[in-house]
Amino acid sequence: MPFTAALPPLFSAWLSGTATGLGLFAVVGAQSAYILRQGLMRAHLGSILALCALLDALFIFSSVLGLQVLTDAAPWLTEAMLVCGVAFLGWYALQSARRALRTGDGLQAASKGATTRRAALLGALGFTLVNPHFWLDIVLVGTLAHSFGDDRMAFAGGALTASALWLAVLGLGARLCAPLLASPRAWRVLDGLIALLMAALAVRLALTS
Repeated sequence: MPFTAALPPLFSAWLSGTATGLGLFAVVGAQSAYILRQGLMRAHLGSILALCALLDALFIFSSVLGLQVLTDAAPWLTEAMLVCGVAFLGWYALQSARRALRTGDGLQAASKGATTRRAALLGALGFTLVNPHFWLDIVLVGTLAHSFGDDRMAFAGGALTASALWLAVLGLGARLCAPLLASPRAWRVLDGLIALLMAALAVRLALTS
């Protein structure tokens, strides 16, 4: 990034990592939609955000330290993740569509029917690890980090900062949107939109596999 050229190397690498991370992570994808829905349900949002942040930290630094070597040695892993991702997104799209077609009592009833902490965390784990885009982003972060030489860990720290900022935005957004989804109709519309998003992502992955 040209505007970072005059900055100290470590800060420049961190800033570049932050900008790159925001460009990669700040999208409303499968994981983001899941986090938003759990937040709107007030279903263990803090635990989910903590787990997602931990996974991002683990794999961002693992990528910088050599995760790309693994994918280069076993190219079939990429194809396997694509197949698993299509199946997982298709299943969740179906579940969201079924919820959208049911009658309910809005956000209050949804909160009462919130999943257990274990189920919520398993869902977050699935939307993170069974997600080809997650792996592609992580490998890309590792690849770009190496262009910073000895400052590559600062780049990784910047990418992690971007991850934390995006997760905070999702958590805050869920809280702010809660009053808008108090009615059954609004909740069903949200589930319908999530179903369409998941189905579109599944089709897109299927076409690239």
